[in-house]
Amino acid sequence: MSRGGELVFKTKKTSEKISENIHIFANDPSLAFFRVQEHVRKVSPAIFEKRDEVFQLQNKLQGHCYDMEYGIQALRTIEKSESVFDNIQEMIKASIFLKQQLRYEENRKKIKKESTKSSVYKRFSAHLALDLPELPDFGGVMRETSQRMENIIGPTAATGRSEAQTTQSSNPGELQRSYTTLH
Repeated sequence: MSRGGELVFKTKKTSEKISENIHIFANDPSLAFFRVQEHVRKVSPAIFEKRDEVFQLQNKLQGHCYDMEYGIQALRTIEKSESVFDNIQEMIKASIFLKQQLRYEENRKKIKKESTKSSVYKRFSAHLALDLPELPDFGGVMRETSQRMENIIGPTAATGRSEAQTTQSSNPGELQRSYTTLH
């Protein structure tokens, strides 16, 4: 090859390399943007899901923070209410003491009444030296006797009554009570 052919060959090769580099420089940014766009399309749904997760966690965390602040305020309020609980405790002690006093007084009155009753009974029974025999039940006999008396008095009393007795009793079989009974 001659020098002239060599020069043409080198020039051709250089111009091809320059054109190739220009082509690469011209298309490389668009290829890079394509790759970036492809990456964004693949990653953006996952990023949005993570973003939603972060927002939910943030809301939960904020709620827990509010709960914690509320709990702290409640504890501080309880610490401040110690005097109220002391007052309540003192009132309970006082009420228990008063209840015990009332119970003591009631028991004392009961004992006093019992001792008074028993002492009167003892004094009365000390003078009595009677041994009474056991008496049978007279309930049935009394009812039977009162019915007999009403039957006997009823028909004869209706015919032999005075006007004052008739006006006092509206039932002819009813017995008249005496106004001179012993009380």
